[in-house]
Amino acid sequence: MQKTELPLALEGYPFILFCAFATLVLALLGLIVPALAGLLLTGFVTYFFRDPTRVLPGQPGAIVCPADGKVIVVDEIDDDRFLQARVRKISIFMNIFNVHVNRIPLTGTVERVVLSPGKFYAADKDKAVLHNEYCALTLSTPNQQRYAVVQIAGLIARRIVCRAEPGDRVLAGERFGLIRLGSRVDLYLPLSAQIAVKVGDTVRAGETALGVLPARSEADSQEPIA
Repeated sequence: MQKTELPLALEGYPFILFCAFATLVLALLGLIVPALAGLLLTGFVTYFFRDPTRVLPGQPGAIVCPADGKVIVVDEIDDDRFLQARVRKISIFMNIFNVHVNRIPLTGTVERVVLSPGKFYAADKDKAVLHNEYCALTLSTPNQQRYAVVQIAGLIARRIVCRAEPGDRVLAGERFGLIRLGSRVDLYLPLSAQIAVKVGDTVRAGETALGVLPARSEADSQEPIA
């Protein structure tokens, strides 16, 4: 899988260079107001594609936040789309001012990547989950606990970038893609996951611990004896 080590996401450079070139042309033509507008646009596009370094949470089994934004869902549901199991679900909404680079929540192996075309409803609405374009990664941790992370396009997001491929071994906090403009990321976790965030919390990709996923033996030992 490609790695991004620069302070800007690689996918942003064509947009930044195009805006900068257009601004330069306008300035050379003496069109001051359009040139200033182009300069502002170039600054915003550069800001949008920023890719800052983050410090990973230190606790063992930490579920690393996959996206910057606000938590809009924390729930327990029956998932028949990705894991075919009852799961804990966390949804994070990203507005246009958030960092849009997405990161791997838990170390493991990518089992499947599914890109599904769809519509572009507002990403913070429930129907976005069912109808919007999305890219779903199903992964398995080293002790065979399966989870899924789903990038969902939003109202004005028209491009999901996912660099992960089936068979990739990925590390918690590793960059794997991004979504352009407002969008959302859903995380589907085993029921043994201990969630530490709530609806309304502001979180940061690669830095916030959404909770902890105990190793399978630990999770089993916490189950009550019948």
